[in-house]
Amino acid sequence: PSYGSFISTLNHKRESGSHSLSSPLLLPAVKQVRELPPICPDVRQKHRISIDVLPPEVKARFVSEPIIPIRTKTAKEFQDDVERATISGDWKQVHDFYLTTFDSFLELNGAFKKEANAPFNTIEDSGINIKFVNIVYDALLHTPADTQKSVLKGIINSLLREWNFGLLKCLSVSQNPQYTSPATYVIYAHLLRQIAALAEADHHFLMHWFKKLPQKRFKQLVERLQLFITTRLFPAKPEELPPMAKCSWWIPSATKVLSLLNAANSISSSSIIPFTDFYNLTLDHIDFMEDYHTWQAHGNSNRFTFCQFPFILSTVVKKAIIQRDSEQQMISMARQTLVDKVSRRQRVDMSLLFLNIKVRRLQLVSDSLDELSRKRADLKKKLKVTFVGEAGLDMGGLTKEWFLLLIRQIFHTDYGMFTYVKESQCHWFSSWKCDNYSEFRLVGALMGLAVYNSITLDIRFPPCVYKKLLTPPIVPCDLDTPVGMATLTLDDLQQIMPDLAHGLGELLSYEGNVEEDFYTTFQVFQEELGVVKSYNLKPGGDKIPVTNLNRKEYVQLYIDFLLNKSIYRQFAAFYHGFHSVCASNALMLLRPEEVEILVCGSPNLDMGSLQRVVQYEGYSKTDPTIRAFWDVVLAFPLELQKKLLHFTTGSDRVPVGGMADLNFKISKIDVSTDWLPVSHTCFNQICLPPYKSKKELRQKLTIAISNAEGFGLE
Repeated sequence: PSYGSFISTLNHKRESGSHSLSSPLLLPAVKQVRELPPICPDVRQKHRISIDVLPPEVKARFVSEPIIPIRTKTAKEFQDDVERATISGDWKQVHDFYLTTFDSFLELNGAFKKEANAPFNTIEDSGINIKFVNIVYDALLHTPADTQKSVLKGIINSLLREWNFGLLKCLSVSQNPQYTSPATYVIYAHLLRQIAALAEADHHFLMHWFKKLPQKRFKQLVERLQLFITTRLFPAKPEELPPMAKCSWWIPSATKVLSLLNAANSISSSSIIPFTDFYNLTLDHIDFMEDYHTWQAHGNSNRFTFCQFPFILSTVVKKAIIQRDSEQQMISMARQTLVDKVSRRQRVDMSLLFLNIKVRRLQLVSDSLDELSRKRADLKKKLKVTFVGEAGLDMGGLTKEWFLLLIRQIFHTDYGMFTYVKESQCHWFSSWKCDNYSEFRLVGALMGLAVYNSITLDIRFPPCVYKKLLTPPIVPCDLDTPVGMATLTLDDLQQIMPDLAHGLGELLSYEGNVEEDFYTTFQVFQEELGVVKSYNLKPGGDKIPVTNLNRKEYVQLYIDFLLNKSIYRQFAAFYHGFHSVCASNALMLLRPEEVEILVCGSPNLDMGSLQRVVQYEGYSKTDPTIRAFWDVVLAFPLELQKKLLHFTTGSDRVPVGGMADLNFKISKIDVSTDWLPVSHTCFNQICLPPYKSKKELRQKLTIAISNAEGFGLE
């Protein structure tokens, strides 16, 4: 029974007056486990790879009511002064009034609030007079640089330390329309510079402040900063901005402030906006390899690079960096090989520039394993596949067919390497123990080769697999250092074993007496070949009861056991296989979600984009059959569109570069219209008979894509 059903039974019994159980609970079993290394109490401290975590939230102190200064002018009088100064160009009276009347922006704000005595300790109560704030900033546009700097510094420090939320309203484009014009960017840049220069503790304070914003305002701030960076990089009217040499600090300041918003988005219980909203697509057009090499040479030093802030770089850029970095490594290796050949006066074979794989179809896995094992030094070279006994050159189709056939065989449930979990519709590592884990290394190498050779794989791993692949992102020099031991949570377990995760969640929130009602210890059970085996989560775990006080520790140890320790050897081999191909400092730029997109493609389909880039063979885009095809496909629900893509390409996902990278082709096949459409998945090609009507095409196409089993090849 699961924890959820067990708790329901408990609640029913408690209502009936029964408060205990007569027998212990057997936890849901995970099959095919034989034995594991002993679990020590300090195994995490000794072996877990350290991961930078954000500090705990900085608590804001309660602020008493502000002291309202004695003022000699009303807001209307001050506004009249500003208007007169704008006409005459004489701002002295405005400067003197501001600088001699107020010591801080908090006081200034308090003086012109409707309710001067309102508290300042919450966003709702801040009550900033936005019209007046804009007047002040309009005045600042005409002040000397030194005055601007001192005023801005005073504003920001007051806002941060006294929990006044006017700063966000000053930054927000919707409430500060002045910042939509590049003419005001000098003031905006100084504001960003002051924020970027704050102490670390203030940055933490500000980060937790940002995460309290409504989604709309948060997104507006991100968009405003992105527009600022883009405009500074590629100004429409360069004469409107100072020369780049005089404002080289603009982009670093804006990017650092954007990093605070990104951190706030990351630590929020649920992301405020998608991480892809932080991508600046303008950076796709800069020399990002120069930026990458500068980052490699100088690291996270004072020399600014965008690679220091990888959240701003799109997946397209990161993939290009990984591939070019690998290509440069490959070229270096190939050059050395050629030099060695020439120095020995040996004949130069141009096949040395490729990773040449020769396999037999009937021994596909074993041959592939042997080839990759023998040619580990060539894994970064361009892949060429030959099927023994078959004529033909590999122009890309044979490579893709090799990937599809291998993945189909390795992930088959009868093969035993991976288990398919129906509840979560994903594959997970079988935790049986064996003497040779080389096949797991092969799967990892396949994933790496797919990234390097721009092949999209139809693999259904849960997201935590990609977290583990990046723990650490660079292979440790010490081979005894554990890898893949990520810090995982109940949310990660939910994506693999939702029923078990739900039960453990119920355990954590259970309001009764956990020890008496659950009668559980720090011991878990797994089944192998019909035999249930027990494992202690810590020394003496079978004698340590789970109580209300230690249940969090129990749940965390249980998750760590299932997702890390019980599959450690399998995953370690898989990890080293992947990194044997993709080893690069560029992996430090990637989020786990981005690794998944590189391997499996993006789940976001846009059939309209596919229609614009499709290639035709035997048809033209004006033929009735083609017009009917697109009318039908564009009207399909998302589920059928995915099936069409899977039927044609072997995957229902889109490559990193978008639909254009699919090389999708529609070909004419001169057969009877009684035939169903057929596909050549190795070439992303669908073949259509010349159907006479849209109804007939819809019927035949729906039958074909709905009944094609995964990885069917033509």
